[in-house]
Amino acid sequence: MANAFIPYGIYWSTPFAKWQGSIAHLHSLKLAANVGKKFLESKKFPMEKVDLGVLGLTNPQPSSFYGLPWVTGMMGLEGVTGPTVHQACATSARALQMAAQEIAAGSASVALVVTADRMSNGPVVYYPDGTAPGGQGITESWTLDNFNKDPHAKNAMIETGENVARRFGISTQQQHDVVLQRYAQYQQSVANDRAFQRRYMVDVAITDAGFRKQIGTLAADEGIFHTTPEALAKLKPVKPDGTVTFGGQTHPADGNAGAILTTRERAREFAADPNIEVELLGFGMARVEKGYMPMAPVPAARAALKAAGLEMKNVDAVTTHNPFAVNDLVFNKETGFPLDKMNNYGCSLIWGHPQGPTGMRSVIELIEELVLRGGGTGLFAGCAAGDSAMALVLRVSGKRQS
Repeated sequence: MANAFIPYGIYWSTPFAKWQGSIAHLHSLKLAANVGKKFLESKKFPMEKVDLGVLGLTNPQPSSFYGLPWVTGMMGLEGVTGPTVHQACATSARALQMAAQEIAAGSASVALVVTADRMSNGPVVYYPDGTAPGGQGITESWTLDNFNKDPHAKNAMIETGENVARRFGISTQQQHDVVLQRYAQYQQSVANDRAFQRRYMVDVAITDAGFRKQIGTLAADEGIFHTTPEALAKLKPVKPDGTVTFGGQTHPADGNAGAILTTRERAREFAADPNIEVELLGFGMARVEKGYMPMAPVPAARAALKAAGLEMKNVDAVTTHNPFAVNDLVFNKETGFPLDKMNNYGCSLIWGHPQGPTGMRSVIELIEELVLRGGGTGLFAGCAAGDSAMALVLRVSGKRQS
């Protein structure tokens, strides 16, 4: 048991904005600090109780060398320190695990977890090399170059999708069927004037790059592709003789998300509804053979369930980070969890992938889905660079009081 709790309602996510979209010009850490501080103040959360911070970030920004202490400083938490986590798409799950372990160990009592990324305008890094001819160094486009080549497996991200599709005999049509299903599920989250999303999603003030003048508001996801069978049928696989189309994979995005972790007693004190308890039960990680990243969530999920003392049959709801539709097809084949019961309110395949905060949003949506069910056990699992994955199991008890 992780013995750590998330106070119900004391978590947030911005809408996710498309690559090079309306918040592409905003520093991701400054924006995350502004959003998080405003949210916690709106909940009248006692900031002085926070004694640990964990920051999840995968794309460097100016001065991000200072990481978590800078973010907490901007939020008015001058005395709060902690680690900065960079684990690609598994960053949120790892940040939650680290905070949960600190709570369980008694070395912290109230942890603030902030996850943020801006895939837009990713840095171009120059690495000097004095031993090269003429002292010529190496230039790397942080985002694009790393998407295109895993230095260990020697393949692009999309090739991992193709490798797994080939091994499991997954066709383009099967992938498109999943995309259509996930798109329909996402529509449930925006129905009735976005009633589901409004349970956790916060508006973002769009300002100039200096955060001085507000020029707009990001109030809903930006960059959602209207998806139809006819439109998907027109798409060809990205790679020759492949199966994965642009429609069968996620898109890069910008955004941030966060949560408070604490003890059972304080979770009841802080919760927006003390009748609801959200307990983290276990975490798991896994790494599979080179070039088969979409397979990794399955063993990670099994490890998290084992840590929680549970089995797949005990799980009521599942959310996944699925950069490829292939991911969910393999998860279904390997665990038996029904495809049409996963990601009931959307997923990264539809709303995009800012990396650091992607998993946090999925975990938050998992909590809210379980609350609507009247409680239950939930599993989040997602793959990450390096043919790895992380997963977590949580339980929601009690029913929301209207």
